[in-house]
Amino acid sequence: MSSDRHAIRAQGLGKRYEIGRRLEHRTAGDALTALLRHPLKAFAVRSGPPTTIWALKDASFAVAPGEIVGVIGRNGAGKSTLLKILARITEPTEGTAEIRGRIGSLLEVGSGFHQELTGRDNIYLNGAVLGMSRSETRSKFERIVDFAEVADFIDTPVKHYSSGMYMRLAFAVAAHLDPEILLVDEVLAVGDVAFQEKCLARMKEVSQSNRTVFFVSHSLGMISSLCQSVMYLEHGRIKRFGPAAEVVAEYYADVHTAADAGVADVRLRGFGEECRITSVALLESPDSTLPFGRPIALRIVVESTRAFRDLTVGTSVFSTEGSCVGSLVTRESFALSPDRALSLRLDIPPFNLAPGSYYLGLSVGRGGLQSERTDLDIVIGKPTFRVVPVAQGPVVVANWHAKWGHVVIPGARLMVEAD
Repeated sequence: MSSDRHAIRAQGLGKRYEIGRRLEHRTAGDALTALLRHPLKAFAVRSGPPTTIWALKDASFAVAPGEIVGVIGRNGAGKSTLLKILARITEPTEGTAEIRGRIGSLLEVGSGFHQELTGRDNIYLNGAVLGMSRSETRSKFERIVDFAEVADFIDTPVKHYSSGMYMRLAFAVAAHLDPEILLVDEVLAVGDVAFQEKCLARMKEVSQSNRTVFFVSHSLGMISSLCQSVMYLEHGRIKRFGPAAEVVAEYYADVHTAADAGVADVRLRGFGEECRITSVALLESPDSTLPFGRPIALRIVVESTRAFRDLTVGTSVFSTEGSCVGSLVTRESFALSPDRALSLRLDIPPFNLAPGSYYLGLSVGRGGLQSERTDLDIVIGKPTFRVVPVAQGPVVVANWHAKWGHVVIPGARLMVEAD
């Protein structure tokens, strides 16, 4: 790629953090203030030298205008660090990143919003930060509000918004203020399915107008359907950067090679702190094979650090290419007591999975598939299973692929097995 045909060009990007290093005070006043705020720390004995961690190391790549790039990898792989460097939130320890164009970023829910200001004020504030005049922001104001679906609350301070409202408005602002480069971290999981589809459609519109999109997600179905190319990060380094289908397939294979039995080690960032899925097992299939047309039975063990009520289980079935072929949220709910494991049985009715290999994504939270859902824990990976043809007659597979590659599975049943 020639130098005049790129939106982003990075060369040897690296970001190093040192864990355990005491901050140096620039002035005597800083040292005195620190002593008054934390007097005991002044007498603390450091147990050893600081630990150096490279969150990102030797990342070199180039992205053309109009390209949608997916970024995948396990927790701690360096995905968010890369986006923060590109968004100029943090400086790299080494290397350079040449960026051509105005950047719109959505790296955390409500990032860039002032809690005490109204939604209206925050739209104009973000426009000013991006270098837009008030008249330019005003010309896009109605489209932003309509997209975010917050018209009734636009003059309410955003500190009173729900997480879903926050995210909808933040994405609408980032995507409609004409950024040449749009950076989106794993925040769309906060929204419902209908709004996720709107966001994905908007990102496609942005790329079709010769603007660049960087999209971090653990949803391999979204990545596969939206992105032309994918960057796979592992331990802070780019393991592979290429066509979406090939890179997603390699990531999937790596996940299942390294994952322990039960639940894979792919857990979405920011989840699993108060409520955690500790085990998932495929029942009534000791060799992990299912004849075509058979139901899927799962045992899920969940633990929590505090009491919860009215929780539901969400499940997505993924093909080995990373496409989501079916999703459900249970109608039955359950409660959790602190520090006690709860065993659940989930029966998924047959929905004509074609012969082949599949894996699951599991979530525990509140809300439904079509309503705003608050997830407490999300894991993606095992158990894997294979669907095999039946001996009698040809296999007839229904077309289950909806607009964004999946269909809602009806008729699932959730039962509490033991407390």
